[in-house]
Amino acid sequence: MYFTDRGIEELEDRRGEEEVSLAWLADRLRAFVDAHPEHAGAADRFAVFLARDDSDDPE
Repeated sequence: MYFTDRGIEELEDRRGEEEVSLAWLADRLRAFVDAHPEHAGAADRFAVFLARDDSDDPE
């Protein structure tokens, strides 16, 4: 298990039954970057990953 899996598991355990909009997710990502600007690059890469489907991947 990767270290980050603990956070993913917590998210799933606490909020796994909820439905959220992509606008809500984008707002939460912006709030995260505002609070942790040193992780802006990772948050941006994650957002791009979510925005594109497999057919958009150039590799």
